[in-house]
Amino acid sequence: MELLKLATEWAKAEVFSTRFFILFGLLFIAASFGFLKLGKTDLAKAYIIPMLIAGILLLIIGVGLNYTNIQRVKQFEKEFKTDAAAFYQSEIERCESTLKEYTVVFKVIPVLVIISALLIFIFQTPLWRAIGITTIAMLAVIMLIDGLAHERIKVYYHKLKLLEVKNIQSIN
Repeated sequence: MELLKLATEWAKAEVFSTRFFILFGLLFIAASFGFLKLGKTDLAKAYIIPMLIAGILLLIIGVGLNYTNIQRVKQFEKEFKTDAAAFYQSEIERCESTLKEYTVVFKVIPVLVIISALLIFIFQTPLWRAIGITTIAMLAVIMLIDGLAHERIKVYYHKLKLLEVKNIQSIN
C-alpha cells in the first residue's frame, strides 16, 4: 500500500505543477491582449501575435499534461490492485524513461534560448525582437516548471528504489 500512496502523491503533485503551464499560458494571452489594447509603439504592437502563440502553446501543454496526470491518478489504484509487482516495475521503467527525456530537454532548451537571443541580436526589426524575447520567456517558463518536475521525479524514483530495497530486506 505504501507504493500506491507514494505513486498517488507524486501524480497529484504533477497535476498541481502542470496547472502552472495553464496559469502562465493565460498570463501570456493576457499580456497579448494588453499589448493589443495599450500598445502604442511598434515594438509593443509586435508582441501581440508572439505572446498569443506562446500563451496558446503553454495552454496546450498544460491542459494535455493535466489531463494525462489526472487519468494516471485514476489508473494507479486499478493497476496496483491488479498486479502490484507489475505496477511497481512499470513505474520504475516510466521514471527511468522520463529522466532520460529530461536530460534531452535540458540540453535542447538552452540551445533554443541561444538561437532566440541571436534573433534579437541579428534582426533589428520589432517583430523579430518580440519573437525572440517571447520565445526566451516561454522557454524560461518551461524550464522552470520542468526543472521542478525533474527534481520531483528524481525523488520519486529514489523512493521507489528504496521501497524495493526495503521489500527485499523484509523477505530475507
